[in-house]
Amino acid sequence: MSNNDIMRGFRYALDIKDSEMVEAFGISGYELTIEDLKNFLKKDDEEGQVKCNDRIMTLFLDGFITLKRGKKEPKEGEVKKVEKKLTNNMILKKMQISLNLRSEGMLKIFKAAGLELSSSELSALFRNKDHKNYMECGDKFMRNFLKGLTICYRG
Repeated sequence: MSNNDIMRGFRYALDIKDSEMVEAFGISGYELTIEDLKNFLKKDDEEGQVKCNDRIMTLFLDGFITLKRGKKEPKEGEVKKVEKKLTNNMILKKMQISLNLRSEGMLKIFKAAGLELSSSELSALFRNKDHKNYMECGDKFMRNFLKGLTICYRG
């Protein structure tokens, strides 16, 4: 799935308004107009669609976390880790944080989409990439999470 697809699905599932999305980008320091946002939200075959790269997707998700949960003050001496490549695992983690979901809530969302996961399978999605039990969050997981999120939040 492309970042544009994920952003569109996340926005639809939570019924996020354009102004709220622009505000999330603004919190991250990325100035965006409603027209720019609409170009990110266009489908791949629509004229004027702009690809959402990893940096822009990260800015949106980080801004959305701050918008929903408040600003987190870094601990003394803590340096924010900047990822070069945004993976579905990272996106899923940022969505989980922004929605303040615990593992039970995540499992419920996946189950609503028809995907039964065990708690150990779910925790494997959030492990460090170098961990022996790490599991990659493929497009199937991401699609099912967005589908379940839509079912749970929109009915």
